[in-house]
Amino acid sequence: MAASPLARWLSTALLLAATPAFAQPAPPIYRLEIRDTIQPVAAWRLQRALATAAADHAPLLVELDTPGGLLDTTREMVGAILASPVPVILYIAPAGARAGSAGFFLLESADLAVMAPGTNAGAAHPVLEGAPPDDTMRQKLENDADAFLRSYTTRRNRNPALAEEAIRTSRSFSADEALQAGLIDLIAPDDAHLLAALDNRTLTRLDGSRITLHTAGTRLLTLPPTLRDTLLSRLANPNLALLLLAAGALLIYLEFNTPGTIVPGSLGAILVLVSLFALNLLPIRHTAVALIAAALVLLVLELKFPTHGILAAASILCLTFGTLTLIAAPIPEMRVNPWLAVSLSLTLGILTLVLMRLALRARHHKFLLGAAAMVGHQATTLEPIGPDTPAHPQPGHVLVQGEIWEARSPSPLPPNTPVQVISASDSILTVAPR
Repeated sequence: MAASPLARWLSTALLLAATPAFAQPAPPIYRLEIRDTIQPVAAWRLQRALATAAADHAPLLVELDTPGGLLDTTREMVGAILASPVPVILYIAPAGARAGSAGFFLLESADLAVMAPGTNAGAAHPVLEGAPPDDTMRQKLENDADAFLRSYTTRRNRNPALAEEAIRTSRSFSADEALQAGLIDLIAPDDAHLLAALDNRTLTRLDGSRITLHTAGTRLLTLPPTLRDTLLSRLANPNLALLLLAAGALLIYLEFNTPGTIVPGSLGAILVLVSLFALNLLPIRHTAVALIAAALVLLVLELKFPTHGILAAASILCLTFGTLTLIAAPIPEMRVNPWLAVSLSLTLGILTLVLMRLALRARHHKFLLGAAAMVGHQATTLEPIGPDTPAHPQPGHVLVQGEIWEARSPSPLPPNTPVQVISASDSILTVAPR
C-alpha cells in the first residue's frame, strides 16, 4: 500500500535530521612574502597577488620586511592596496624585520596593520640622491610625502599626526610604540596568533563598508615567487647589473678584435642586454652615464696621443665616479657598493687599456705575414742564386728562420753563402750578401 504524503514528509524530515551537516570550508587567506627593497619587481608581485586573491574573494596577507625603496613604486603599490576589492592585511614579521621608509607607507595603507614583537617601522623621510636639496625643495618633498600619507591614514582611522613624524623627523616606532600611537591595529608574534586574533574581527574598508573576517580553520596559501620574479629580483641588484654590463662589454670587445669567434660576441651581447634591462628597473643618473662614456673616450685618446698615462688615469677616475653615482637610489641597499665600483673601474680601465694597446700593435704589424715577414732576417743559400737571367731562369732556395724559400740575388751567389733578406715579392725573396 502506498505511503501517505504525511508519512513521506515525516520520513524525509527524519532522514535530514539524521544526516550530519557538512560545514562549508572557510575561504583561504593568500599570503605574499616581500623581503626585499621596494622596486618594480615587488610592485608586480603585489599586483599579481591582489588579482589572485580577488579572483577567490579571499583576503591577502602581506608579510613585509624591507629597508625601503623607490617613492614612485611605493605610490603604485599603495594605490593597488587602497583599490583592492579584498581586504589587505600587512604584517611586519618575523621578529627583527622592519618597514623602513617606503615600507611605512605600505603598512599604513593596509586594511589591517600588524607588527610582530621586535620589529620596527618608520624613518620615512624622502631622500634625494646627489646634492642636498635647498630648503624650498626639501619642504616640497616633505609636504608632498606628508599629504600622500595623510590622505589615507585618516581614512584608515590611524594617527596622522604621529605618522607625519616619521616623515618630518624620520622617527621610527617599535611594535609597542606603534600600537600605543594608533599607527597599527594589533601585535601578533606569528601567523597562528594572527589568524586567531583576526577571527570574527570586523574591518572598515576605505569606502566605509564593513567586512567581518572568519579565520577559524582557514588555510594560509603562500604565493611563492615565480622564476621570473626571482631572476628579476636578483637583477634589480645594482652591483650584479654593473658586473654583467662590464663582462658583456669586454666580451664584445674581444669579438671585435678576433672576429668570427662568435661565442664571445653572442654571450657579451646577451649580458649587455640583460644588464640594461636590469638597470632599467633602477633610477639611473644621466650624468653618471656621461662620465662612463667620457671614460671610454679618454681611453681611446690615451692610445692616440703620448700622454704618459695622464688620460688613462683621468679615464679611470671618470669610470669610478660614474659607477659610484650610476644609481640614484634613496637607500644604501639599492646603491652600487663603493669598493666594487673602485675595484671594477681600476680592473676594467687597466684591462681595456692593455687590450687596446695589443690590438693596435697587432694592426701595425699585421703586414708582417708570409714572405714579407722574412724581410730583414738572415739566411743561407742552399744552391747557386743569381738574378733573373737566361743563365738563372729559375730562382734558387735559401734557408731562413727554419723555412725554405725561393730567392733571387742581384749578383750570383754560391751555395752556403750567408745572406740577408732585403725584400720580397710574389713569395720570392731578394737576398744580398751579409
